[in-house]
Amino acid sequence: MKLDVLVAEIGSTTTVVNGFWLGKDACFAGSGQAPTTVLDGDVNIGLMNAIDDLKQILGADKLSYNELMATSSAAGGLKMTVHGLVYDMTVNAAKEAALGAGANIHMITAGKLRPAELAKIVKIRPNIILIAGGVDYGECETALFNAREIAKINLDVPVIYAGNIQNRDEIKQIFNESGMKVYIVDNVYPRIDQLNVEPTRKVIQEVFEEHITHAPGMAKVREMVGGNIIPTPAGVMEATKLIAEKLGDVVTIDVGGATTDIHSVTDGSEEISRIMIAPEPTAKRTVEGDLGVYVNVRNIIDLATKDWLCKELGITSTELEELIYDYKPIPKTPGEKAFVEKLTSVACRTAIERHAGDLIDVYSTSGRKKAARGKDLTAVKYIVGTGGALTRLPGRRDILKDIISISKATKLLPHSDAAVLIDNHYIMAAVGVMNKTHPEYSIEFLRQSLRLDSLPAASD
Repeated sequence: MKLDVLVAEIGSTTTVVNGFWLGKDACFAGSGQAPTTVLDGDVNIGLMNAIDDLKQILGADKLSYNELMATSSAAGGLKMTVHGLVYDMTVNAAKEAALGAGANIHMITAGKLRPAELAKIVKIRPNIILIAGGVDYGECETALFNAREIAKINLDVPVIYAGNIQNRDEIKQIFNESGMKVYIVDNVYPRIDQLNVEPTRKVIQEVFEEHITHAPGMAKVREMVGGNIIPTPAGVMEATKLIAEKLGDVVTIDVGGATTDIHSVTDGSEEISRIMIAPEPTAKRTVEGDLGVYVNVRNIIDLATKDWLCKELGITSTELEELIYDYKPIPKTPGEKAFVEKLTSVACRTAIERHAGDLIDVYSTSGRKKAARGKDLTAVKYIVGTGGALTRLPGRRDILKDIISISKATKLLPHSDAAVLIDNHYIMAAVGVMNKTHPEYSIEFLRQSLRLDSLPAASD
């Protein structure tokens, strides 16, 4: 059996491969999985095992393919550190760019780097260092100081500079003299009232792909993968952007074992935009590292409270303790599934409330006025569920419908008329990377997975 495209999602613990047929009868063929073999020093072993699993699922004696692409969060994913001038301005803009590109941010600093912070960068050993700071033709010295200090520690790590354009020539000189690779990008915060994160996001993904072989255990990925390699969260964001382009404002919720990610693509409502006190990116990603339904299950239990869980599940405290003690990454029994559904509901509600902005009171000489800050989700038309929990649990639609029932007057949350969609084939990350070379088919595969006949074709 021959597939047209195979997309591997190489995670820290599991490698999944998704197969697709293109052409007139384009469709999703199926998926296989196997443990990721980063610790063995060769992720190709896990990749081949996942392909063998797909071969058995499809009932094929042999399995070949024309193209192999990949997303990766193995070896810690795309580890970045971000260094800017003022946290609420350039640092925040740089953070938005990095998160939207699928990065895992391990360190954020504002102002001039101190010795202890430089030592921490060395310990983290990021895949990419992002330096920002200063609006165009504004403050110059902080970014230059940070560049000099980072150059001194001389890590074999690429640097992206996305700050004040006046510094570009000096930044190039600093890193060229140190032997560190530097990429110069448009300022992420060129003016007080403007964010410009997309150019930096694009370069982050390109640098990640170029330097992916530097990550432990990833050296042989490029040997097999002839197509694109992007961070897995970036694939989900690209698919979310595609949905927004064809359908309208959207938020995607990705609940995993270690984190819950929210991806939103919306400019918000005109009403809220008139009172917004600081710019927000159209496409925004937030990562809640304490809301994973397996690795961080204890955190979610604490948020929910045991009394609430017992009441919602209709069980005793003893029965709840048994569920917690026996907790597995994949629930099997109806009781286990009901338990994970409650945990997933809490993770979703908490994550989207953190992602959404707020209405606030601002006081001036003319009195009190209403203002808004943060991401406005009030214009969102669709809420999409992806990730293991929201594509496999029986009550996944109800979990997402529950979000639009959240009643908090000051939160800029989706309204009750937002429609719920499910990534039934669990392929949004795969579709995101495929969209770079096969946009017309990406739309078709999303249509099939979301079970939405009205999704326009790429040519529309």
